[in-house]
Amino acid sequence: MYKNDRVTRRYSKPFKLKILFELSTGKYTKNQLGKLYGIAPTTINEWKIITISQQRNCAKTKKSSINTGFFSINYLT
Repeated sequence: MYKNDRVTRRYSKPFKLKILFELSTGKYTKNQLGKLYGIAPTTINEWKIITISQQRNCAKTKKSSINTGFFSINYLT
């Protein structure tokens, strides 16, 4: 009777980075990207916050990173 019709969507890391890269270029806003890809702007904001915190943790653990605006792609040195 009280069936939960909500679908949990899972997005791949490359897809998230693609969205964040497009956001960092300044061509689109969070709202525009959300409408374009069918994602809530708050979800994009969460990805941004998580990526920034991972970047900070990466700096603490002596990993190198490729900076692409306000987010980075991290790898071990």
